[in-house]
Amino acid sequence: MVRIVNGQEIDTELDISHLTLENDAPVDNFQSEIQQRLLVEPLYSAQALPAPFLAAANVGLFYRLQGEPIVPDMMLSLGIQRAADFSQRQNRSYLVWEFGKVPEVCVELVANQEGNELSLSSRAQQQGKTCKKDLYAQIGIPYYVVFDPLRQIQTEMNGALLRVWAISPLGYSELTPEQGMTAVGQSVWLARVGLGLTLWEGQFEEAVTRLWLRWCDAEGQVIPTGAERANSQQQRAERLAAKLREMGINPDRV
Repeated sequence: MVRIVNGQEIDTELDISHLTLENDAPVDNFQSEIQQRLLVEPLYSAQALPAPFLAAANVGLFYRLQGEPIVPDMMLSLGIQRAADFSQRQNRSYLVWEFGKVPEVCVELVANQEGNELSLSSRAQQQGKTCKKDLYAQIGIPYYVVFDPLRQIQTEMNGALLRVWAISPLGYSELTPEQGMTAVGQSVWLARVGLGLTLWEGQFEEAVTRLWLRWCDAEGQVIPTGAERANSQQQRAERLAAKLREMGINPDRV
């Protein structure tokens, strides 16, 4: 990028040729892949937040020019928009220096005991890594969310399914109760985002009832997916048509 500074052209574009922006590594499992979509799609289809915003799953978050990125299972960043041209390498990942800010929310979905969400595995300790919670705090991510639907790290989760932390001058402080969140219908409000997160049990994309993490409003009502909104509208139309027929009115002629 060339900018005019004091009448002179100065190249201000950073060299990112050494960065591996994508490696096509697969997600952990079906549970994680479906859950990621359930956290992203409703935000767009329901227009749950003022535009612009960026919600993405399994995309590299580069917070410094040197070193490896961190890859949240899902992240949400307000007030920014993806670039139109994905052919440019700097537009294909979340480069903090390009967007000018870190995301407001980073979500980690626990798939196994090797994810380092709250503590380091023995292998990670040997490699000198930092657990994700500490790393997100260092980066300054306002909200850090850990969801453990398969109960893989219950010792670190204190027996909870969902724990949420908010940044403070001293690091992270927990938003969720000390015992965490364990029951369907419990929710936690993220004031800086204007949305909450709730534990929800139901069917998504298939006729199997499972436990999910979902966005919700201030009353704890889930933000619907596009399919749920369409189904709800169809049901309302059918009820209206039935009411009209009871009144002797043919709804097809209204």
